[in-house]
Amino acid sequence: MSSEPGSIPAAAPAPSHKSRIHACLLGGALGDSLGYAVEFEKIDAIRATYGPAGLRDFTALDGGSHFSDDTQMTLYTVDGLLEALEWANSGVAADTNSCLWLAYLRWLASQGVKLPESAPFQPPRWIDSHDVLRHRRAPGNACLSGLATGEMGTVYRPVNPESKGCGTVMRSAPFGLIPYVAADAVYKMSADAASLTHGHPSARQSAGVFSLLIHALVSGKDLHEAAGAALSQLQEGRLPKGEDPDPALVDRLAAALRLAAAAAPGAGGAADGAGGLLDAEELVRELGEGWVAEEALAVGLYAVLATAPDPTAAGAAGPAEHFRAAIAVAVNHSGDSDSTASIAGNILGAHYGEDCLPADWLAALEAPEVIRGMAERLAAVTGA
Repeated sequence: MSSEPGSIPAAAPAPSHKSRIHACLLGGALGDSLGYAVEFEKIDAIRATYGPAGLRDFTALDGGSHFSDDTQMTLYTVDGLLEALEWANSGVAADTNSCLWLAYLRWLASQGVKLPESAPFQPPRWIDSHDVLRHRRAPGNACLSGLATGEMGTVYRPVNPESKGCGTVMRSAPFGLIPYVAADAVYKMSADAASLTHGHPSARQSAGVFSLLIHALVSGKDLHEAAGAALSQLQEGRLPKGEDPDPALVDRLAAALRLAAAAAPGAGGAADGAGGLLDAEELVRELGEGWVAEEALAVGLYAVLATAPDPTAAGAAGPAEHFRAAIAVAVNHSGDSDSTASIAGNILGAHYGEDCLPADWLAALEAPEVIRGMAERLAAVTGA
């Protein structure tokens, strides 16, 4: 139904859970792919190559782009969850973190790393049959070294105890896509899986909070409600007993919400809100470069919230326009552009469903059939 000029637009129907699963995984891969083209570039070099506005579209990449280890590990997270759910649906209890560890070990082998003799063997699964997942795309050092020990890290016996790289948070959206699971269980699954490779509290907590954010979105909360709920998980002391919130994570998330609110329409920026956005230099100064977990989550969340259209405004940007704008913010800075943009894409896909995915971007995406294949399997095993 069309609206009269100046009237409040009718709300779009809520996306199906299946649509959210597909869009979360595809959206993350799109952000990852665009960001991977400039992951190790400083903003001056990005602007020199792509113009003052930076890299904003796949058409600027003459040779195309590839998704990175972020998407690879996200899909292997899906596969670990799939195996646990398959066992559960057959009436057999399985340890979820063990299934995830086995999946990550198979990813490690795909990167050309020889597994230690102490590591368990698992037969190949469907995901392992795709060559695109065997390409080495700048995997994180802590992910490689933590898995290469052949020891299953835990919260109480962590591998890489001081590492808080973003390799935990960038792979953790799938935990939030499992329906009918309580929020505290979502957090625990995600944080436990983070401990397989990273031991620092911020690495675990950032992964857990990101998964809670995705969980809140697929449960029907809007972007601001979901972000506020994720932050309150830390600020109000609702972490597992005996675990204190990491101060750096709390500070970064609070800053992301505050700065995003200042960029909103009517908050001192231009009439459409764009004038209130941080420039790339300010973004890094306020939220960090994204190489560590809490910074990557903060930058991705800021990019989404700061570009969010006012749903009550006539002529407000649609989901695909919001997706393009948010990914541009998440990509164009001197930092871990693929991880921050992957996180932003996961969030937007979980929120909007497939309506937010630009068709021309999907046409440029590497191996969409593999991503959709994993999404379809997750949807089927969860009854979506």
